[in-house]
Amino acid sequence: MLGLSVDSVPTHKAWAEHIGGVEYPLLADFWPHGEVAKKYGILRNEGYSERATFVVDKKGILRHIEVHEIGKVPDRAKLLEILKTLR
Repeated sequence: MLGLSVDSVPTHKAWAEHIGGVEYPLLADFWPHGEVAKKYGILRNEGYSERATFVVDKKGILRHIEVHEIGKVPDRAKLLEILKTLR
């Protein structure tokens, strides 16, 4: 599991500390700004990315994409069910 946003590394660090830490790597798509988000089609015109979940299998094949409403937490139970199908 990885986290990715168009924010900088210092911003990621401050956010992680604010929420009590995260147990997965946070990747900064900061420069060139939003290049990865653009490639996945989730960079908004305002300069920030959609909140989205991408599930990639062990072979690197994209198996699931879901864009979530900004400010809402993705359904963990649904995500776990999707991950179980990849075993």
